[in-house]
Amino acid sequence: MKFTLGFSPCPNDTFIFDAIVNGNIDTGGYEFDIVMEDVQTLNKWALEGKLDISKVSYGVWPQLKEDYTLLKSGGALGKGVGPLLIGHEAFEGSEEALKDYVRDAVVAIPGKETTAHFLFSNAFPDATNKVFKVFNEIEAFVQDKKGLGVIIHENRFTYAQKGLHKLMDLGSFWESTTGAPIPLGGIVAKNSIDNEHIEAIDTLIKNSVKYSIDRYPFLSEFIIENAQEMSETVMRNHIELYVNEFSIERGENGDDAVALMESYFNVKKR
Repeated sequence: MKFTLGFSPCPNDTFIFDAIVNGNIDTGGYEFDIVMEDVQTLNKWALEGKLDISKVSYGVWPQLKEDYTLLKSGGALGKGVGPLLIGHEAFEGSEEALKDYVRDAVVAIPGKETTAHFLFSNAFPDATNKVFKVFNEIEAFVQDKKGLGVIIHENRFTYAQKGLHKLMDLGSFWESTTGAPIPLGGIVAKNSIDNEHIEAIDTLIKNSVKYSIDRYPFLSEFIIENAQEMSETVMRNHIELYVNEFSIERGENGDDAVALMESYFNVKKR
């Protein structure tokens, strides 16, 4: 049986799906047509019902619940893993002054439906002058003094080298105000797929994560090639930050964090 499977080319995702893509574990007869895109494209495609199984931002999950099942394995969730708000210059003022500063600035966000957008809006609800860009375009946007930026993925490890400055850790703001880990992204499967197959694929993803963790620090060519120009140090920092016990299985604490984030969306709808 064959399904379409979408995830990003970022090292945490290629690390998680490496064993499935390259046949290093028994797939139980399941085959996958692999599609790799940035997370905002995957979010958009999920809203359109394009792929059978896909990585998505938890920021878009409330809009997908009628059509998709959230799998237990393969996601990104944890503490200290959130997006950062950065600027071309350091900011030394108070928290209230920072809110005013951000409210009046243009801010580049890595996609409207991303968790990064949710976390930014949670910290700065009055900031509305936003532009939405692919995540790897945002550092240059800030370097060119076009505004502030919310960065994710490997840019967390490279912005300082480019002379840029952290204004706020948006994940830390979420953690300090809720006490919960940060739900970044998870794997969803179409509800039209039989539950038996969904459970089997979920277990398959869990086994794929475990396979890569058990072999680490080894990195396959598949992971390295898709990391583009990223240095090995940045690649490993990326994997070590975003792949953890929640990636193997979200668990009760992870479920509670996702439910808490959903409750914020429900409040917005009222």
